[in-house]
Amino acid sequence: MTPTSPTSPVAPVASHRFPALRTPEGPLPADAPSWNPQRPSAMPSHRYRSVFGRTDVPLTGRRWPEARLERAPLWVPVDLRDGNQALAEPMDTPRKRRMFDLLVAMGFKEIEVAYPSASRTDFDFVRHLATSGAVPDDVTVSVFTPARTDLIDRTFEAVEGLPRTLVHLYIPTAPTWRDVVLGRSRAEVLGVVEEAATHMARLAAARPGADIRFEFSPEVFVLTEPDFVLEVCDTVTGLWDASPDRPVVHNLPATVEVATPNVYADQIEYMHRHLDRRDSVVLSVHPHNDRGTGVACAELAVLAGAQRVEGCLFGNGERTGNVDLVTLALNLHAQGVDPMVDFSDIDAVRDTVTDCVRLPVHPRHPYGGDLVHTAFSGTHQDAISKGLAHHAESARALGVPEEEAPWAVPYLPIDPKDIGRAYEAVIRVNSQSGKGGIAHLLQTHHGLDLPRALRAEFSRVVQHSTDTGGTEVTPDELWDLFRATYLDPGHRGPVVLESFRTEEVSEGKHRFTCELATGGGESKGAYEGLGNGPLAAFSAALGAAGTPVDILDYTEHATTTGPDSPATTYVRCRVGERTVWGAGQDTSVLTASVRAVTAAVNRAR
Repeated sequence: MTPTSPTSPVAPVASHRFPALRTPEGPLPADAPSWNPQRPSAMPSHRYRSVFGRTDVPLTGRRWPEARLERAPLWVPVDLRDGNQALAEPMDTPRKRRMFDLLVAMGFKEIEVAYPSASRTDFDFVRHLATSGAVPDDVTVSVFTPARTDLIDRTFEAVEGLPRTLVHLYIPTAPTWRDVVLGRSRAEVLGVVEEAATHMARLAAARPGADIRFEFSPEVFVLTEPDFVLEVCDTVTGLWDASPDRPVVHNLPATVEVATPNVYADQIEYMHRHLDRRDSVVLSVHPHNDRGTGVACAELAVLAGAQRVEGCLFGNGERTGNVDLVTLALNLHAQGVDPMVDFSDIDAVRDTVTDCVRLPVHPRHPYGGDLVHTAFSGTHQDAISKGLAHHAESARALGVPEEEAPWAVPYLPIDPKDIGRAYEAVIRVNSQSGKGGIAHLLQTHHGLDLPRALRAEFSRVVQHSTDTGGTEVTPDELWDLFRATYLDPGHRGPVVLESFRTEEVSEGKHRFTCELATGGGESKGAYEGLGNGPLAAFSAALGAAGTPVDILDYTEHATTTGPDSPATTYVRCRVGERTVWGAGQDTSVLTASVRAVTAAVNRAR
């Protein structure tokens, strides 16, 4: 058989596994090199335009490629506002307060906390901050408002009594948003901004003792004509009478990422060069992550003249998220630049964020993921082991502690101890083993993929067992210990679930009806609860039975492959004053989940 030439058409490949895919099969482009056999696809890419066809990027003689990152910008976390509005279940005041306290403890000095005119919850949280004494004197609280005078009034009502406030005004300015969303011309949008900015200045002047500054965002800056952005921003700068000692913040958001990061840098440098009263302007950026390059956009924007960066811890936000402040700050740390915020206990930061937003952090997330400092490759493990030994020797030779010695260990860009971590090899399990080895054996031999926090807890259970026995623990013994500790309490204990049924009573609302035996079987009763899902409804039913439960973490996976594979679920629950883990296993995911919550309740009681 004659082999097919790279330039000749190829026969369509029958795709039985992926019938919806259309394998590219057309002729090679005329200019394709011999080493690239990729063929034109049927994707409708012609429907979209390059950013250069949608807006002007007039910068010439760019300087940012020669710049270096030598100091941290002003970081402004927007987890409590922009991040919060991206949650299926927005944070209530207790969760917001916990997040706010974390941000203060880490050293953030300007924090966007709410959109007070958007909801009663947001308004009440700002009032909570104003009346509770939660805001240190050197921390500025930022609040968000659209360019409408009635909503601006509501916003100023919310911030009454706060020591330092930044009122953040925004309006869409890009052509598509002007035409489709607002139905206004450039002149009309400018008029709206002028009216709103003047109104804000008047309200602030009526409070001479308050420390109120202003921020303006031309939403979708990246697709707005540069001359119009300059006109609007310069107008606002003048209306607010900005000065070096009371600068205005001009925040230029990549509301939707539309180009490579170098284009955003060009746009920022153009504004940096051309804004009026530049010494009276704090140039800020707010990159989103639609193209997956939010971090690069922020870093290049700072090279281009930005002085302030808005984002979220671990990158939560609408669509693919806001820029990730954890990655940005620790990228500076890895280059020898003080990030000016504290990440010395990254696990506490991550656990607090995940508890508040009810979203997980990816195991391979830069710096913060469970597995980011763990290598499963033998060659990587060997190089890291040798590097750590060499680091210890170098520290001894210098006469300094290891945590003070210059860092140069293969595969580890920073010392894990800087952020409260340690490198753990995956090894056999005995009294000296860590949670990594335990988790590895349970996954390899029994199909269990324990959540990170549960690994840490179960390792202490194993440690107690191995200290008592003094021998290595086999994979089967590990399984028996896990089952007795986390699975069996779902079937027996102070609370026994004898039967249950669920139903969706309306869209997004579920009812859970169950028969419970409590007090060791001495008391039996029927209970029901409502919630936005079966587990939330079960929690409500348990509350009706006298056991309030709040589900903090939930993870599930199949134990083996195939349709009859048991599902294993893990839940971390707050039961009264205790926080405990439970696990369940069943061919029904719902049954496994209910058993896991029951196990947590019984372990708590």
